[in-house]
Amino acid sequence: MPKNNNKHKILVIKLSALGDFIQALGAMKAIKEHHPDAHITLLTTAPFENFGKNCGYFDDIWIDKRPKLFDFFGWLDLRKKLLSGDFLRVYDLQNNDRTSLYFKLFPKAKRPQWVGAAKGASHRNNAPNRIAGHALDGHRQTLELAGITNIEIDKLNWIDEDLSTFDLKTPFIIFVAGCAPQHPQKRWSIDNYAKLAKWLNSNNYQIVLIGGKAEKEINSKIEQQSNNCLNLTEKTSLFQIAAIAHRAYCAIGNDTGPMHIIGATGCSTISLFSSYSNPKRHAPKGDNVKIIQKEQLNDLDVNEVIATFKSINNNSKKIYTT
Repeated sequence: MPKNNNKHKILVIKLSALGDFIQALGAMKAIKEHHPDAHITLLTTAPFENFGKNCGYFDDIWIDKRPKLFDFFGWLDLRKKLLSGDFLRVYDLQNNDRTSLYFKLFPKAKRPQWVGAAKGASHRNNAPNRIAGHALDGHRQTLELAGITNIEIDKLNWIDEDLSTFDLKTPFIIFVAGCAPQHPQKRWSIDNYAKLAKWLNSNNYQIVLIGGKAEKEINSKIEQQSNNCLNLTEKTSLFQIAAIAHRAYCAIGNDTGPMHIIGATGCSTISLFSSYSNPKRHAPKGDNVKIIQKEQLNDLDVNEVIATFKSINNNSKKIYTT
């Protein structure tokens, strides 16, 4: 299709979740480059509005209220909204049952070109291996059907937050020691993080703890056992986490959302997995991500993490001595 008609209106759909949204940013950038003169709208949910506004890939942001199944008026409002966009093409980067319903909200006579997995889509990817790997890999496979092939992880270089209020002391290591409270199997123990912190402290690294309310107790206990620690629990935005990662020597953490932000920046990242989740699908994507997986995560010895840390090829920042 022509790419120089400024009347083209494109819709990109990406609703959630954090890790998947981060992996979709590279696809969004590629869509923008493929349609440089089009008016591109992002349909997303409220937590990701600022990502859509600040990345520079969109002309407009729509917030999806995600109507419940029997919310007739909610679905009617969404249908009117979608039809008002007069979209030539829709890129469905969510590709789930909900967005398949969104496809059906368009009457056949007004249905835009649809790039995604929905039955009836003009550019349909129903390959069984679409969801076998990372979300980014699925986007590459799907968008290739529309002639878009230059998709890489977005390194979030457009994020540049003021970190002057934080007492960061280089070189520093980010710890992401928590995860969703309902998934304790995905957590390496506090004692192990504390032991690792002591070793890193002895080698002149500051530990920077990040997390939300759910990590408050975990990070407090690690801080108590560290003599060079900056506890930023509940003090950082997602954008600030990215900015901190751009300046960090390394990050070490569990299988949780912020690790996807950190890994994407190119920060050397050591991501810890149990058998509860599959790193082939759920590990952070980035240029310098290393994975350590054990059947039970607390069987992972601190010395194995230290050995992986020592293997990091980051000579410009490397100062450990033991």
